[in-house]
Amino acid sequence: MAIYFHEEDFPSTDLFAADSPIAIDTEAMGLIPGRDRLCLVQLADGKGDEHLVRFGPDSDYAAPNLKALLSDPERLKLYHFARFDIAIMRAYLGIMAAPLYCTRTASKLIRTYTDRHGLKELVKELLGQDLSKQQQTSDWGAPEINDAQRDYAASDVRYLHRLKHKLDERLVREGRVELAQACFDFLPARALLDLAGWAETDIFAHG
Repeated sequence: MAIYFHEEDFPSTDLFAADSPIAIDTEAMGLIPGRDRLCLVQLADGKGDEHLVRFGPDSDYAAPNLKALLSDPERLKLYHFARFDIAIMRAYLGIMAAPLYCTRTASKLIRTYTDRHGLKELVKELLGQDLSKQQQTSDWGAPEINDAQRDYAASDVRYLHRLKHKLDERLVREGRVELAQACFDFLPARALLDLAGWAETDIFAHG
């Protein structure tokens, strides 16, 4: 396993296995697209390596290879909390990184015995491994991304393929596969609503 660090884009889409979904995560200066800039995109194909693409404060977010991979309609993308990741990438990269699978959404549909749906909790329960979140609130816009930050960022995509397998088993067991897929299909629209100003409003609610 290796972590590869790239500035502004990775050199070729051939870095990723053609027959595998792509696990994706992002790091930003905060949680509000538009105010808080996108700093890092992490990717993994589940074969053992992770790739980090860092964007500087003056970036034009051109990244043609990254955009080609993310916008490929034949490639499934795996996220944990896709709603944020696809929204901030839409805001800065101008693409919708779908079709998608969200491990947090799947967890909420089948782990109804708990309200703990963070990646750390999922990895611990389903895979039996401890995941450090010490670098979660790092300054991702700093001139240098240190080794601890790089390892933390890579770990956010390292387990998503295995988590999907475990969650899929439970979705089948509980009869919620079709419901989960409907949620995944809706998430791009939910992200667009967030970007358009309805982040805190349920437009389907009566009130």
